[in-house]
Amino acid sequence: MRRRIFLYLLVVLMAIPVSAAPIKWVDFGVPYESLKYALEQDISTFEQEQHISWIDILALAGTRTGGKCGLESVKKATKDWKNGFDPASLSESMKKSYDYYQEAFSAVLGGLVGSFAIEKDGQWVSHYGLKAFSPVAAGYGYSHCDDFGVSRSFGFHRKHLGNDLMGGLGTPIVAVEGGIVEAMGWNRYGGWRIGIRSFDSKRYYYYAHLQKDHPFAEGLQEGDIVQAGDLLGFMGRTGYSDKENVNNIETVHLHFGMQLVFDESQKECNSEIWINVYHIVRLLSSHRASYQKIDGKWQRVYDFRDLDLEDWKTAD
Repeated sequence: MRRRIFLYLLVVLMAIPVSAAPIKWVDFGVPYESLKYALEQDISTFEQEQHISWIDILALAGTRTGGKCGLESVKKATKDWKNGFDPASLSESMKKSYDYYQEAFSAVLGGLVGSFAIEKDGQWVSHYGLKAFSPVAAGYGYSHCDDFGVSRSFGFHRKHLGNDLMGGLGTPIVAVEGGIVEAMGWNRYGGWRIGIRSFDSKRYYYYAHLQKDHPFAEGLQEGDIVQAGDLLGFMGRTGYSDKENVNNIETVHLHFGMQLVFDESQKECNSEIWINVYHIVRLLSSHRASYQKIDGKWQRVYDFRDLDLEDWKTAD
């Protein structure tokens, strides 16, 4: 009897599809020039019979260059796609590489481009293109450099897992992409910080060192749904302290980071996947959310709707 039950369970288990192991590491090094060019090709072909996704372009270039995706390789990949490239024509080993870059680059870039609408003069106007926003609101200056991986020593020796954007105290900080506020409050390293998970759960955005005393947008709470470009808080220099609301960071700046999550076991552990967002931040600088302060309250100048996510309701 036991043997019969065992054989039955074995057959059932064999019938269950075995999913591939989740990706454990992504070294995202696609330069700004390549991102910009691939994005332009995606937008320019959107209404054509052969719409070429920028992720497809970059995945093919990454397959051929080991992920480096120099501009010339991206231009060649674009040309090949326009000439009818078929991934099935790749060798078995190259196909595995292509599938990896497809999944990896989709996780990084999947929510940044698509269809959206903005409201102007009471009319909704639809667009296709970059629908994610710079984390710094329009009209506010900032500077940054490629500082990913630079050594940090507070608490313990570790690498810098984000991009620091230096700006003015109180600069409005907005959501790069829509999602759910997953973490909010004080962290001894990041000070006042917010963590937002994208709607597809692949990306966790981290905004840290927000302003002392008034770090967050009014009414924002953990668990809230936010749209791309929604106000999150204000730039400051809090952190590096076990005591809340302390300015122990020397320079006013936003620490902005992106963690990839292919499996929930990769959250809150020693094998988290943080990527270099410097070139993504450069790309997003061309799309910034506008805000104005009226009667002491911040208001978005143009309302925004993500047309690819119409099923998601805003916190309102």
